[in-house]
Amino acid sequence: MSSEPRLIRDLAPAAPAAPRPNRLAHALRALEVVALRELLRFLGQRERFFSAMVRPLVWLFIFAAGFRNVLGVSIQEPYSTYVLYELYITPGLVGMILLFSGMQGALSMVYDQEMGSMRVLLVSPLPRWFLLSAKLLGIVFVATLQAYVFLLIARIYGVDPPLLGYLYALPAILLGGLMLGALGLLLSSLIRQLENFAGVMNFVIFPMFFASSALYPLWQVRESSQILYEICAFNPFTHAVELIRFALHEKFAAADCAWTAFWTVVFLALAFRGYDPVKGFTARTGKAE
Repeated sequence: MSSEPRLIRDLAPAAPAAPRPNRLAHALRALEVVALRELLRFLGQRERFFSAMVRPLVWLFIFAAGFRNVLGVSIQEPYSTYVLYELYITPGLVGMILLFSGMQGALSMVYDQEMGSMRVLLVSPLPRWFLLSAKLLGIVFVATLQAYVFLLIARIYGVDPPLLGYLYALPAILLGGLMLGALGLLLSSLIRQLENFAGVMNFVIFPMFFASSALYPLWQVRESSQILYEICAFNPFTHAVELIRFALHEKFAAADCAWTAFWTVVFLALAFRGYDPVKGFTARTGKAE
């Protein structure tokens, strides 16, 4: 009699094994949530959008009108003829939007660290580098939207590069946004208090912007100061601006693309290391995430 239950157990079908979680679907879902959170935060802060637009529009509408007859732009690549100053500085102002957007993303990460929500994100089962990359993609997506809104306003104002240039400029804007967003991630890994971030932002933003080709050609800088020219040529922001400038005129700047990609990898690698709990800033200071 005792062998009958055992026989029944042997003949009974085995219980189905629990399905393994689809890691790819889980990773894509996490990417969607993190990026969507960044977009919803941006849409919920209308003053952030207007402040992002005010800075470049002031330069375009006011400063460019005043400097039009002072800073002439000679015939040089990618231009085939003399151009108005408004057309010249437009790529630099797009770069300004990407730069400020990257710093705003870094500021939001510092805020999340103080509020504790960053800790919840980083202790998830997914690798930290993936979560930080998802955050970066959200920042770049928001920055790209702002850049194209500005380009639309600039076209209405009369700044009209070739129509196909807007399509050519998309990869350049994305790569420039990735580089500057990665720089923001790096800064957020080093700064843990909101009150310290404003000074660091000014220390990074203004030298990068003014010591570049955003407002004036590098040949004019070289005529006035060789040292300043070398600084501008080394500045990663210069290469991002020139990449966008050439792309808006349907041309490809291979050297600027290579340098922008190089600095993107450098900033991103340093940011990943900065958020590493063993090797990063937390490990050196002993502070908790």
